Amino acid sequence: MEKDMTSGSPLKLIFWFSIPVLLGNIFQQFYNMADAIIVGRLLGEDALAAVGATGSIMFLVLYFAIGIAQGFGVMIAQAYGAKNERLLKHYVALSILLTLIISVAVTAITVPTSRLMLTAMQTPANILDMADSYVKIIFWGIIATMFYNAASSILRGIGDSKTPLYFLVFSSLLNIILDYCFIRFFHMGTDGAAYATVLAQGISAVLCFAYMFWRFKILRTHRSDYYFDKQGVWDLMRIGLPMALNFSITAVGTMILQSAVNAFGSSVVASFTAAMKVEQLSTQPMPTLSTTMSTYCGQNLGAGKYERIYDGMKKAFFISLVLTGFAAVVCVFFGRAIVGLFLTAPTEEVLSYATVYLRTISVFFFFLSILYLYRTSLQGLGKGMVPMIGGILELVGRLAVIMLFAKDYGYPAVCLASPVAWIFAGIPNMAAYLLWKRRTKKLL
Repeated sequence: MEKDMTSGSPLKLIFWFSIPVLLGNIFQQFYNMADAIIVGRLLGEDALAAVGATGSIMFLVLYFAIGIAQGFGVMIAQAYGAKNERLLKHYVALSILLTLIISVAVTAITVPTSRLMLTAMQTPANILDMADSYVKIIFWGIIATMFYNAASSILRGIGDSKTPLYFLVFSSLLNIILDYCFIRFFHMGTDGAAYATVLAQGISAVLCFAYMFWRFKILRTHRSDYYFDKQGVWDLMRIGLPMALNFSITAVGTMILQSAVNAFGSSVVASFTAAMKVEQLSTQPMPTLSTTMSTYCGQNLGAGKYERIYDGMKKAFFISLVLTGFAAVVCVFFGRAIVGLFLTAPTEEVLSYATVYLRTISVFFFFLSILYLYRTSLQGLGKGMVPMIGGILELVGRLAVIMLFAKDYGYPAVCLASPVAWIFAGIPNMAAYLLWKRRTKKLL
């Protein structure tokens, strides 16, 4: 199930690697939608708003974890492409050690500060307690999330995109079952949804690591592989930390956006939560392609095959154009109907706010697609600082729109904050890749 992406047709490799990742991402979104539907229909609008109000905080923390894991996966992909098995096993062992240390540190920081963050984001008073209780449970279980993502990134680094899909499907199905049972039969409220998430991811993380070590000889570490060395830690953290910080910076911008939405009340929060689910579902092929290109670029960089990188990136760009059109069609023509699934009797106000958001952002999906593509490709090429700078520009874009226009123009201005952020970050990342391509061509 390993996939060497340093030989063969780039288009075929990108396509077949992407399919399991896409299925996994779509399944994840359907799970997220099912989770929101269960909460919204069984517990009501306030409960859905409470879970939705934690979204940006969870994005800040969970995507920091995902960024770290993806960074580790990049270095594993480069070692695999270079056919350096000794270094590969050491990177796997070191990834496990660093994941444990970082997860403990993140938990120690986030659990005591969750309510403070929610209050700073102007979370409506009627949902504050529910939101805080929910997100605290998620943060206590961050170690499960980090290890699950670490295992998935290690497997993708050696070209296996199928195994993470299988365990994601298992985790999501288990999560939905536990969600329904904890809420419907044990009357645990929104806390039940949080416990279901942590438990499902913890079980999946254990099973994924067990299967990984059993199935892949190249990943079987020994005691001698587990040691801290300055160069190894530097190699992993110089990619993983900028990726994590990039995600976190983006999440800070999302928190600012969520704060602006929270100021309009719980009904708008509920509609925005539902609309975000539609956006995430329709744009899933974009991060799918970006995940694929990170592995593709990492392996080929390790093998020193630059021409294959240029060729693969060119094909990926045209795929991005197709994905842009698909996402826009889903949001414009089917968005309102999908939003209606989240509540038993959605009001016209909720549907209207959601529709305005979806139609606004769909116009700018091209910039989101190039942001996804070039950001992760640069990370796969070991250029983690450029995407992090792009993340800062993304934050500046969101903040500028909200600070300058939200007060006078209200909710429509808030809907434009993300598109402006995509433009601010997407174009510089694309330019940075083209500059890297030009420089490397001169050196060949």
